Amino acid sequence: MKTRHAILLATLATLTLNLPVLGADPPPAADAPPKITVDAARVGEPMAPEIYSQFIEHLGRCIYGGIWAEMLEDRKFYHPITPEFHPYRSLANTPFPVVGASPWQIVGNGKVTMSTDHPFVGRHTPLVPADTGLRQGDLGITQGKRYTGYVWLKSAGTEAAQVKLELAWGDGEAACKAVTLERIAADYQRYPLEFAAGTTTDKASLTLRVVKGSVLIGTVSLMPADNVEGLRADTLALLKDLQAPIFRWPGGNFVSGYDWRDGIGDRDRRPPRTNPAWTGVEHNDFGMNEFIRFCQLVKTEPWITVNTGFGDAHSAAAQLEYCNGAADTVWGARRVKNGAAQPFAVKYWGIGNEMFGGWQLGYMKLDHYILKQNWVADTMRQVDPSIICIASGCAGPWSQGMLKKCANHMNFIAEHFYTQERPDLLAHVRQIPDNIRSKAEFHRNMRKELPQLNGKDIRIAMTEWNYWYGPHQFGELGTRYFVKDATSWARPSTPRPSM
Repeated sequence: MKTRHAILLATLATLTLNLPVLGADPPPAADAPPKITVDAARVGEPMAPEIYSQFIEHLGRCIYGGIWAEMLEDRKFYHPITPEFHPYRSLANTPFPVVGASPWQIVGNGKVTMSTDHPFVGRHTPLVPADTGLRQGDLGITQGKRYTGYVWLKSAGTEAAQVKLELAWGDGEAACKAVTLERIAADYQRYPLEFAAGTTTDKASLTLRVVKGSVLIGTVSLMPADNVEGLRADTLALLKDLQAPIFRWPGGNFVSGYDWRDGIGDRDRRPPRTNPAWTGVEHNDFGMNEFIRFCQLVKTEPWITVNTGFGDAHSAAAQLEYCNGAADTVWGARRVKNGAAQPFAVKYWGIGNEMFGGWQLGYMKLDHYILKQNWVADTMRQVDPSIICIASGCAGPWSQGMLKKCANHMNFIAEHFYTQERPDLLAHVRQIPDNIRSKAEFHRNMRKELPQLNGKDIRIAMTEWNYWYGPHQFGELGTRYFVKDATSWARPSTPRPSM
């Protein structure tokens, strides 16, 4: 990551580390102690701007609880609300627990029913009687900061319904802010909310209590008031400062079970799903339009990966038409209806993710996947022949087979690798460049050996590469990294001598 490298170089500019020499002219004497000096003021040869692009996936706190500003878990009530309140089923004793059951606790004297009669969204809608409410805790708030949101409500009985909502950070009236909603309508209406936090805490709560009547709760939302079109302002600023030229989305393993059509249209009416690859609920609040807008705001190029796991060519072609099609096409018209009159002009399209692995949804044998790769790429190019297609590779028999049989149906081929920790520091640092070199050498050899590549310039897209051994301190697969990892990400200013 570009910012991480800059911080590292600035920090180490005056330090000498006890490392074997990575590059020096002339080499030191044989009995000289090993060292490396980092000079942050020295500028090396320019790097290709695409080197440090980024990858985001619907995993852990990357999207929800990270880029996206929504503070409430399960705001669409995917999980049934029951008297047994036990929301955290994974990483429960950490700052970033994983919700595996409803995070809404029943408060008061009545019984909450999950109504399946014309639910607002998803499979059911909570029906809450008088003197009863729902509460969600473990909310992080900052003193003096404003929070805005809304709730969709519908009166479910003949008596005029009244609802009170409270953002609380302690006990008593002095430690909360309340909003009372009078005379809830007989059809679903969207009621705005606004609160100001009286303290800073990670243990605030939002309570929705029915004072009179009975009420159906469609969805609830709460965000910091400074959110930028639903995106966290602070996170957005950091990612913009990163200046990454390309962002790849939506996965990752996630994409192989993702239906992109779930993520378009009215956010409150998009169905909640089980995350197909990881844990928790996929709210479908951050979908196609939100990703494109995110890319516009951070001034980066979008890269969209299509589902070649459980997905098919026609769904991928429809997705492309939604993004790039004119207003008079079927899916282009749908994009216009959803508020985007101009095509998104997405040029980078990943065809599947890690389809070589048995962990991938829809995994199949190479001979079968070759047919699918070509089918998907060709069907998409009928919609937009100018797109850049990046195939799913893995250096070895898989990539060799793809290059043999799919060379006319791709522009790039993606490669991935992750490495573990090694006790020797130089061996640890060398893993990243050595793996990159190994991938490059494999593809150079393929160019020499495969006549199918004559006259073609199919290059490598290194779409995932990193260490993967540190503790998961930031939620599901939220890996911590260390300075010794960063020394491998950084690029030396002088060539390393052969060893």
